[in-house]
Amino acid sequence: MLKSLFAGVSGLQSHQVAMDVESNNIANVNTIGFKYSRANFSDLLAQTKAIATAPQGELGGKNPVQVGLGASASSITKIFAQGSVQNSDKNTDVAIQGDGFFIISPDGGNTYKYTRSGDFKFDAGGNFVDNNGFIVQGWLRDQTTGLVDATAPITNINIPPGLTTPASPTQNVIIKANLNSGPLVETFSPAYEVPAGAPPVLPTPPALDENGNPVESGNMGVMFNDSGEAFSLQTGQGIWASFVNSTVTSGGAVSAGVAELDITFELDDGTTKQITTSGGVAGNTADQNGARYVSAINAQSSVTGISATYDTVTDTITLANSNGDSNASHNIRISAVGAGDDSGFVVLDSVTTAYRYQYDPTVATTVAGGDKKFTTIADLRYALETQANADGGGATSNVEVKINAQGKFELSNPGGSANDYNINLSITGMDAGSIVGGGITENEKFTRNMEALNSTLNAGSTATAFSQSFNAATHSASIDIFDSLGSKHTLRTEFRKVAVDTATGSSWNMKISVPEPATIDSVAPYNEKTGFVRFNNDGSLATFNPPNVSFTANNGSASNQQVSIKLGTSNGFDGMTSFDSASATSGISQDGFTGGDLVGIRIDQSGTLVGSFSNGRSFGLAQIGMAKFTNNEGLSSEGGNVYIQTANSGDPIIGTAATAGRGFMQAAALEASNVDLSRSLTQLIIIQRGYQANGKTITTSDTLLETLIGLKR
Repeated sequence: MLKSLFAGVSGLQSHQVAMDVESNNIANVNTIGFKYSRANFSDLLAQTKAIATAPQGELGGKNPVQVGLGASASSITKIFAQGSVQNSDKNTDVAIQGDGFFIISPDGGNTYKYTRSGDFKFDAGGNFVDNNGFIVQGWLRDQTTGLVDATAPITNINIPPGLTTPASPTQNVIIKANLNSGPLVETFSPAYEVPAGAPPVLPTPPALDENGNPVESGNMGVMFNDSGEAFSLQTGQGIWASFVNSTVTSGGAVSAGVAELDITFELDDGTTKQITTSGGVAGNTADQNGARYVSAINAQSSVTGISATYDTVTDTITLANSNGDSNASHNIRISAVGAGDDSGFVVLDSVTTAYRYQYDPTVATTVAGGDKKFTTIADLRYALETQANADGGGATSNVEVKINAQGKFELSNPGGSANDYNINLSITGMDAGSIVGGGITENEKFTRNMEALNSTLNAGSTATAFSQSFNAATHSASIDIFDSLGSKHTLRTEFRKVAVDTATGSSWNMKISVPEPATIDSVAPYNEKTGFVRFNNDGSLATFNPPNVSFTANNGSASNQQVSIKLGTSNGFDGMTSFDSASATSGISQDGFTGGDLVGIRIDQSGTLVGSFSNGRSFGLAQIGMAKFTNNEGLSSEGGNVYIQTANSGDPIIGTAATAGRGFMQAAALEASNVDLSRSLTQLIIIQRGYQANGKTITTSDTLLETLIGLKR
């Protein structure tokens, strides 16, 4: 028989296999996740007529003479090229973009099968299944940690119908905000109300109110006026203040005749001013000389601040200073009587009624009848009130200086005491010209605020004098936290600037509060807890306190609920900062929530099934596992869009989507078949022509056989 006849038969058989493969491809053109196959042909063993010979001498080599015996379909290759991803209207549909397979199990996880078809759904028992009823494998949420642990063994994904989540008490409150460090602020509040009466405890702790509770009165160096402009008080800056006029009367009668005046006034800046007269004649009366002396003294009032009057009855001169000129002496001090003085002017005593009130960020001192130093607004209030009562003859005077709710100094003189007197308060600025040794400049903003107090208040008067308001830079933020029953409580944090250090940075007080009857502290007021926030000089967070509060709602929920207050990391910029920009909260969050019912599920790119609950919370309930094989083509198809592992596929490498070479998942989408109809139909033409051609070899061989048989006739 002719070999060509059998070669043609093998060609027909091979193309029949190819036709079967391509028909299957076309049949699955709309099968979700289907991967098309390709038939691979190979030739059969050839019959060798002559072997190849090497060149010898002058004779060249010869190639082998072989006759092929036909073809066979030696293998069928599954092509795992990516199919197009088509969006669907079902949120439990999942498509894989990239390499990998879903893992499904027909027997509760004892054996695994693999698929690219993500047409999943929940059955009546809450199992996440494919169209075969096989349960999708993955990881479930740990009820203790609240997390999905993808390092644990995979298991059936099951989300019980009617799932609810219990209330979770707040454990962490995270605040990100900037507290304005600049000289101009937009948010500020009046200085804390400081009552009159007992002095503050200096320098720390802060002042105590009438109930013995701490009152943080605020550092005057970091306060602002009612326009939000910083006073920026420097050490030594401050004011002069006097509650009574300075007066002194000469102790002797003015002389008649040629007597002349020769006295020297010591001014508050350490300089002196000598005042003399001349032109006295023997016939002058005491009244005439007194008039001359008064005229000479008053001629220098613009320098000394002292004015003089003459009493014609007693022939005495009275010196007075109303302390109304910041460029003049604020007290009467006669430092010397010259050798040429025979005026009869005798000074019985020097008079000091105005004192310096100077800012010192480190220490406060209050001594009646002396200069004062203050740090806080409570220090200055106490210093003013102490001196006001001392000028009346003792602390039993009823003069009161308070800081009201608007952050203003409030001066009253209600009377009712034997030591009461008529107040003539005069506050003037302090500059280098009024300080011995100089070295400072007047803080005009601070002076203007205090000068508003200047007034005359008679004892028993119902009138009250007020300064301008003193304010502190403030900021606040609030958030609802949850107790173990899921009840909401507003936690409010308030920040108030209290100090600044050019070397280390600024300090702010922090007050955390919750509505009554809830408590967060063991001392009254029980619903408030105070602390601080300190910043470095680059605006980064240095430290803060308290790091947590013990919250008790007093409504039947669990007591002593520990809530961590997280303001950022030390020396970092990831939380609270203090830059020269408007105070603002950029983020505030907490991790508690009330109970809720499951209302919907969505799937993200990592394959996590995220549950949405009626309480507004969303968290992962499970995560779909993915398997990757060394040789995808080695998998065996079982029908129903399912593959199983074989000896040549390798073991599955199980993990999460979008890791270790596994593709990511797209929800509400399906991967279409990767069959290309244009390619498949073209292959049909090629297969058909190949089949026809092989048939021709058989008919031609038959014709040759007929010719051979015809030779016998």
